[in-house]
Amino acid sequence: MDRDVTAGPWSLRELVGALAAGDTTPADALARSRARIDETEADLRAWVVRDPAPGLATGPLGGVPLGVKDIIDVAGLPTGCGSSLRAGAAPAAADAAVVAAWRRAGAVPVGKTVTTEFAYFSPGPTRNPAAPGHTPGGSSSGSAAAVAAGQVPLALGTQTAGSVTRPASFCGVASLVLTRGRLPMDGVAGLSPSLDSHGLYTARVSDLALAWSALSGEPDVAAAAGRPPRLLVWTPASLDAGMADALAAARGRLADAGAVVEDFPDERLVTEVTAAHPVVMAYEAARERADELAVVSRLSEQLARLLRTGAATSRDDYEAARRAVAEAGTRVAELLAGYDAVLGPAAPGPAPTGLAATGDPVLSRPWQALGLPAATVPGPRDAAGLPLGLQLVGRAREETALLAAGCWVEAALTR
Repeated sequence: MDRDVTAGPWSLRELVGALAAGDTTPADALARSRARIDETEADLRAWVVRDPAPGLATGPLGGVPLGVKDIIDVAGLPTGCGSSLRAGAAPAAADAAVVAAWRRAGAVPVGKTVTTEFAYFSPGPTRNPAAPGHTPGGSSSGSAAAVAAGQVPLALGTQTAGSVTRPASFCGVASLVLTRGRLPMDGVAGLSPSLDSHGLYTARVSDLALAWSALSGEPDVAAAAGRPPRLLVWTPASLDAGMADALAAARGRLADAGAVVEDFPDERLVTEVTAAHPVVMAYEAARERADELAVVSRLSEQLARLLRTGAATSRDDYEAARRAVAEAGTRVAELLAGYDAVLGPAAPGPAPTGLAATGDPVLSRPWQALGLPAATVPGPRDAAGLPLGLQLVGRAREETALLAAGCWVEAALTR
């Protein structure tokens, strides 16, 4: 990369504070975003289309520039879904429900960010500003990279397997995946209705807390000193050595800082629901994307394989997978009743080399199948200096409590 795309992310909290104090204006924030995109986009390639006249907004966020993944409708802009099938698509007539909600909170969509093809595995052109020469992950690659490069302080993604958590880990930024169903999916080109969830990216977890507060009206938990959390630590097998070391080091530091840290007691639960996830995903994707299945020869091999697999999956196998998820969900809810979150790795290791693939979502599959909220805590690096993210998984519909634990963890790990 020739230009400086590695300067680091833009703090949402600092920007909102400056806007509130009158030290900057929404027009200034928009100009800064435009200038940073102009400076870096030729190398980063995070954007599909930019809004030439995004306007301004009021609300708690007061005009914060927002990137929107290009499977989510923004009024006046086409929704391309990373697919040649959508070439020449007409502009969306209305905002997706989630975009309308962010506008009410004061965010201003400045354009559409790159997604993998229909939010599956075939990568787009986006590069990783935190790890040049390595994938930014997917499917929300453009949103993660845009935040990591400081083009915008806030961006939207979606997750069906690991499409928000993995890019956050690879690009060294924070992310929040919402409980499935927490916000409507109207105006989103989904892949699997029982798995699709909304997500967002910021520089740090404390910024996520501010963003979520502005959107939901719930308290900004980063503004208050919270109690040490109770954590169940999940240590999957076959982690990259750097990620295994980062998780072990975090566990030790959190315990020293006063957190309760205990082992996740039943790996079998995770194994079973991890195996069920791709069955559910393929079956539902073949039906959700039936129009694309009808022209499967025009799709990438990755997406074509998913849709063919789903079309060949029996209803009995699908229902069995759904039952496995439901049974595991009951047990995990019982376990989490006495804890604030599960702490584990956000990805098996750092971003793989090259742009031909987006990495493995396996460590997000179980929690996404269960529909639970998940926050990525950035900060650790491996011996080569590549970003490594940790994830916290919380109780359903308790994003605020999860972010309180995440802010405490972030602060403890950066002291």
